[in-house]
Amino acid sequence: MKAVYKGIIIAESDKTVLAENNHYFPPDTVHMEYLEKSENTYTCPWKGDAFYYDVVVDGDRVQDAAWVYPDPKDEARHLKGHIAFWKDIEVLE
Repeated sequence: MKAVYKGIIIAESDKTVLAENNHYFPPDTVHMEYLEKSENTYTCPWKGDAFYYDVVVDGDRVQDAAWVYPDPKDEARHLKGHIAFWKDIEVLE
């Protein structure tokens, strides 16, 4: 799987974790230089607290386009530290 924005690969892995139709990429497969931590957060009833990242490529910013559960609830522990993408970020096989 690849997460791509404007032709730039943001993340790439053959070991993503699928949850609720989102591919979560292992942290070591994400090019963190394209992510900037957002101030926004989200609390999922079964996964716990998520933190968002903006995706920034060549000065173009997609706000809150990625998220991570750094310390998920037990039911979602398999997602710990993995990063998922949405909005204008294409997730492709």
